[in-house]
Amino acid sequence: MAQVSLKNVTKIYGENVEAAKDVTLGVENREFLVLVGPSGCGKSTVLRMIAGLEEITSGEIYIGDRIVNDVPAKDRDIAMVFQNYALYPHMNVYNNMAFGLKLRKIPKGEIDKRVVDAAEILGIGKLLKRKPKELSGGQKQRVAVGRAIVRKPMVFLFDEPLSNLDAKFRVQMRTEIHKLHNRLQTTMIYVTHDQVEAMTLGDRVAVMRDGVINQCDTPMKIYDKPVNKFVAGFIGSPPMNFMNGTLIEKKGKLFFDEGNFQLGTVDKMKSALAQFINKEVIFGVRPEDIYDKLFVTKSESDNTVKVQVDVVETMGSEVYLYLKTPKHNFIARVGSRSTPELGKNIEVVIDMNKVHFFDKETENTIV
Repeated sequence: MAQVSLKNVTKIYGENVEAAKDVTLGVENREFLVLVGPSGCGKSTVLRMIAGLEEITSGEIYIGDRIVNDVPAKDRDIAMVFQNYALYPHMNVYNNMAFGLKLRKIPKGEIDKRVVDAAEILGIGKLLKRKPKELSGGQKQRVAVGRAIVRKPMVFLFDEPLSNLDAKFRVQMRTEIHKLHNRLQTTMIYVTHDQVEAMTLGDRVAVMRDGVINQCDTPMKIYDKPVNKFVAGFIGSPPMNFMNGTLIEKKGKLFFDEGNFQLGTVDKMKSALAQFINKEVIFGVRPEDIYDKLFVTKSESDNTVKVQVDVVETMGSEVYLYLKTPKHNFIARVGSRSTPELGKNIEVVIDMNKVHFFDKETENTIV
């Protein structure tokens, strides 16, 4: 079994610089877990502690049923794929993939079988005699992954492996890594700052900030039910729009008052919002939940907002509208038919069933 468990793990550098704070996390056998967050949030530190490349300050790390706090990296039965590939330039692809097995004195026939099998899985069978300088970035990354596969480890660790590739190859390699996990059925922990990678790859996603895991759940649970404003704004592209305003009550119904417009909340949110009546809150709505009123068959006065068009970005199948009110700027992600003129005033409709409200003081989700 290849579960990975972290219990109250903390890492402190120098004079009280906490890179990881009381991290508790469980990764199930054969699960693909993604650690995601902005640069400096501690995600790579957590991965390196699991790998044994960083000593932990306090807490416990288990791989399977074994506590590995004092176990050297080479004895943890893990394989790590780095951002910079770390290939030996003087060795061809075959020897780069076989090198670790030779050090472990694996029989030559077994080495050959493992290298050939891994090369076939990754589609680099014809590259085994080439040197790294003769490979593209995507091919180098495949070799680095292949070197990990031949080890047949209990756990694979990926530290931002696609960040050096261009956009097209990132998408391609993302697909390959997903297929690889389905084929190998091995526990994988993957670090990235790219929320699109996190959403598309992970069985579960752990969102980190300032050394703390803010939320760990399935991609869609995190997308639909973020626990706070940070998670809500980090997951999603373009990111969620936020506006400050006040909750008011009129004729038994709650409204979000932005100052220039009012939006009526839906009944299912009323009980959660009741304690915030006449208080300032943060309103959140995703760009895809805002529609150009010209193309909406049904709308109400309390879910419609007059805005000015600041920028129009045509993306082909969709259009990003950068809109503004006297107090706020926000983005709508609409259909390709919507191409309003710059500087013009238009009306947009907001799906009030999908909006979020956050406590202004704590930034935790209200509903």
